[in-house]
Amino acid sequence: MAHVDPRHRPLTARLISESVLVALVLGAAAIKLDALDHPLARALIVAVILLQGCWLHRLYVVAHEASHRKLWPAHPGINDALGQLLLLPLMLPLRIHRKIHAFHHGHNRRDERTSALDTFVIPRRTSALGRALNRAWCYLLWYLAVFAGGFFVHSLVSVLLFLAMPMRIARTISPAFKGWRIGDQLRSLASFGLGVGLHVGVAWLLGTRAWALSMGWPLLAFAWVYSLLVYIYHYRTDYGPDVRFHVRGLNRHPIASWWLLNFNEHDTHHRQPKLPWYQLPAHREPLPHAHASNQKYDGIAAAILAQLRGPRIIEIPETPETIENPMPRDPGAST
Repeated sequence: MAHVDPRHRPLTARLISESVLVALVLGAAAIKLDALDHPLARALIVAVILLQGCWLHRLYVVAHEASHRKLWPAHPGINDALGQLLLLPLMLPLRIHRKIHAFHHGHNRRDERTSALDTFVIPRRTSALGRALNRAWCYLLWYLAVFAGGFFVHSLVSVLLFLAMPMRIARTISPAFKGWRIGDQLRSLASFGLGVGLHVGVAWLLGTRAWALSMGWPLLAFAWVYSLLVYIYHYRTDYGPDVRFHVRGLNRHPIASWWLLNFNEHDTHHRQPKLPWYQLPAHREPLPHAHASNQKYDGIAAAILAQLRGPRIIEIPETPETIENPMPRDPGAST
């Protein structure tokens, strides 16, 4: 960033303090409610766990600022330390998130196979039954990905690949591994270990039930929330070399914009990824005319429900490559 807004440090300090404090309060509330022998308390626990899952998504979005090196831009070490601390409950190494996310920004929907998670390129079967079964399988995978936490599993597999896959093999899997070094892998393993240690430490200090209420079940709630939201800004947008514009912005909602740090301004973020979250609304502008059709939906709820339309399926003549690689070449669903 060429110029750092003088408001940046106090705003960031308040953002981090707020994010951590609310996470602690929600965890404590779940444990406290569990101690109350009352039907209403048990019902409220479910609501609090869902809120914790939503708030883990807030921590993820704040860490996204660190992934772009704009949480604390004057000091890269402080920036990365803060981002990694926020990701510890998710056991996600910041280096891996940054690597996957950089691929997303640099190759977003470059073609139907690259960083296009809603697009299935499959071999065209000769029989009508074979085609119907293939298409049904694609729809099933899509609905599981969006509405049953599948995109979280997809991202988890990506993280494990970055953590454990030998470099020689990794680079044959996806171009996203280009530039990934053994040093990055070792540092990411250390960060992953710290995240696991946090979970084990909470279970050891407070007990497994308290861990489940404050971290375990909320992590599953986060998996669902993350999967619902992760592709709403790119679902059924166009393809091509103008990777910055295969995206949409959504209408501002005061609570959602506060929760997601103006992530609804996603088109602005892709156009100017170095803008901090609080500057995004002021820089909103229409998409270029060639990409204006990407603005199919206005609000977050509408964009989530639109995913019920299912994936785009492209059938091509059957070859060894299409048999082996029917899915998009993207190692992560991270936006």
